[in-house]
Amino acid sequence: MTITFAEKLARMPGYQAGVPTGQAPEEVAAGGIAQLASNESPFPPHPKVVEAIASTAAAMNRYPDPDATLLRRRLAERYDTDPSRIAVGNGSCEILLAAAEALLEPGAEILYAWPAFSMYPYLPALTGAREVRVPLAAGAVHDLEAMAAEVTAATQLLLICNPNNPTATHIPAAEIAAFCERIPPHVTVILDEAYIEFQVNDDPDATLDLLADFPNLVVQRTFSKCYGLAGLRVGYAIGSPSFRAAVDAVRQPFSVNALAQAAGAEAILHSDDVARRVESTVAARLRVEQGLAELGLATSDTQANFSWIDLGGADEAEVVAGLAARDVAVRPGTPLGDPGHIRVSYGTAEENERFLAGLSEILD
Repeated sequence: MTITFAEKLARMPGYQAGVPTGQAPEEVAAGGIAQLASNESPFPPHPKVVEAIASTAAAMNRYPDPDATLLRRRLAERYDTDPSRIAVGNGSCEILLAAAEALLEPGAEILYAWPAFSMYPYLPALTGAREVRVPLAAGAVHDLEAMAAEVTAATQLLLICNPNNPTATHIPAAEIAAFCERIPPHVTVILDEAYIEFQVNDDPDATLDLLADFPNLVVQRTFSKCYGLAGLRVGYAIGSPSFRAAVDAVRQPFSVNALAQAAGAEAILHSDDVARRVESTVAARLRVEQGLAELGLATSDTQANFSWIDLGGADEAEVVAGLAARDVAVRPGTPLGDPGHIRVSYGTAEENERFLAGLSEILD
């Protein structure tokens, strides 16, 4: 007898990680590969965060706090809100998956722009909901007008990746507010802000002020990027208490491990460290974008820690392979929804120069 698996597996796109196949991240680092494919921070966590992880490691014989009490309290203090409004997860991806599980079912609709975060197509595939994709507008930005026009009585979940991954573009908070005014209250709007600290259009906390005006809005963030904790997978969302209760109800217990909880609870105390990381990232962004312009390549208006590059007719696969041969890993655009592009994260100064030099050689 042949085992029969759920039909939804055939609808799932399959996630392609930025780490080269068969190699762990530490192997990539040891091998001298410039890992510019996964939008990670090139800088390790704050020393106090490393200390918090080390001190917690001795108690690994115990389960983690199922309520992530300290982490949620520290986040609530940082954002001047109540812990009951904060959900934490094993990366922001887990919160997205839990939100879909809690809100979607066959007959419901999920709405998002495309290209956007490659996790989004998993949500309709897993729940049986109908997906509605809205193409990006000129400049690779969200077309909020077109998205609002697609909302129906069946729309349960609407996602806005801001800054958008993979295109790096950002919508100011005032435009988000005007958009939310048009969205009916039965629609949960998740503002997915994994890269919000890197944009320079607004104060990073500007969108959090919108939560008081829109009970159906959820702001989602992560420690993976500017805090340098991608390896521990801890994200969070701020919304209504009912949203937090719903996502907690459908997830496995102890989903955020003890090391991740300790790291996040310490990292959120070091806003000065975040400011330094953002400053370094913006400097790297200016250098890489300048170098790309000198090569005659166009990019979207990046407000993140990566660039979205139009290869201008050069063969995408050849460029990616050529960079890999030069020990530079970047993300091809085809799996991300737009062939003819590559996405490159900003690394150390040496890694960025290696990328630009290698790309110049390939294009020549």
